[in-house]
Amino acid sequence: MTPTTDRTHRTVDVLVIGAGPAGLVVAARLAAAGVDRVEVLDREQHAGGVPRHCHHTGFGLRDLRRVMSGPDYARHHIAAAIRAGAVLRTGVTATGWAAPRTVDITGPTGLERITATAVVLATGARERPRSARLVPGTRPAGVLTTGQLQQAVHLHHQSVGRRAVIVGAERVGHSAVDTLRRAGAEVVAMVTDQPRHQTHPARHLGTLLRHGIPLVTDATVAELTGRGRLESVRLRHRDGRTAAVACDTVVFTGDWIPDHELARSAGIALDPGTRGPAADADFRTAEPGVFAVGNLLHPVETADIAALDGRFAAAPVLRHLTGVPWTPGALPVRVEAPLLWVWPNRIAPDGPPPPRGRFTLRTTRFLTRPVLTVVQDGHTLHRGRLRRTAVPNRPFHLPAGWLAGAAAHGGPVHITAD
Repeated sequence: MTPTTDRTHRTVDVLVIGAGPAGLVVAARLAAAGVDRVEVLDREQHAGGVPRHCHHTGFGLRDLRRVMSGPDYARHHIAAAIRAGAVLRTGVTATGWAAPRTVDITGPTGLERITATAVVLATGARERPRSARLVPGTRPAGVLTTGQLQQAVHLHHQSVGRRAVIVGAERVGHSAVDTLRRAGAEVVAMVTDQPRHQTHPARHLGTLLRHGIPLVTDATVAELTGRGRLESVRLRHRDGRTAAVACDTVVFTGDWIPDHELARSAGIALDPGTRGPAADADFRTAEPGVFAVGNLLHPVETADIAALDGRFAAAPVLRHLTGVPWTPGALPVRVEAPLLWVWPNRIAPDGPPPPRGRFTLRTTRFLTRPVLTVVQDGHTLHRGRLRRTAVPNRPFHLPAGWLAGAAAHGGPVHITAD
């Protein structure tokens, strides 16, 4: 650890790490509520998070009740945070923890150490790259994630190739179609390991009608080939057949993982499902004074859902600042396959219900009107049928009415889908 004398040391009331929608909204709410020193840090050179380089519309519907482009949405929340009195600092990286709620950072002004009464982690999530997905083959140019594609096209105005394959058929994959078309590339195939697409039917139909892109289902990428530049993607179908698709660009979409490195370095327990910090309905982690919000907790929801997290989290942070004892829910909530994760994943039966009175879940495969069962120590707390099909890569919800029936000192709560 670097000695304190090598760093300037300051104190603030609230330190928010991450200037995406969740971090900006919680900072704006706290500053507007009268918290004197609210500081927001982000390692990027510009605040706003992912929306700032998503030029399509659809942002802001749930939190602002209007539809905006990504850059306009980012600018709105940046302006709101600054207007409320929060301090935004970009190009600043949190490198570790010197003590509870004391963070070491580095930036243009050098090394600093900041101690806060409350720390809010809003570091978001990222798509796993080709290397993390263990896709074999050569290592040519032209292999991107959606985030890399959007930055190349919208921020750096770079060429991304002429013939592209998109791996993923969820909401983000369909956004990648629009970005590639804007860059002048032809999308020759969209590939998914699921039996059908996972976005809203109207969105998929619109993409199909406008661009005529073939959707290849029940298939995975078996190999990338090319020297210098990508030449083809070899697909393996569920029945074992393989086929090569000629292309010079491939975009891997979805497959999100939280940016949880800072949480892990603090020793904060991670949930095995989300792989983000385990947290309760008040966004409290097990570390006193440390909150987590946004897609760090639930990879990955839309930007406006992350922003609503920031809105809901402001009240618990304010209560902590007034000296309310730190008693986060410690009872684990777990899911069993084919369910992937649930949030909140820690509860206190006598504590607050989740935001909007429901738990959010994800599944790994399509489930047609499944029966959801909640059990603790062999006792059924809830059993009910979902009214619609649960779709991979899209959220569905479980009402929280069963929460009061859980035993505070019992075993973990398990959720199954049949």
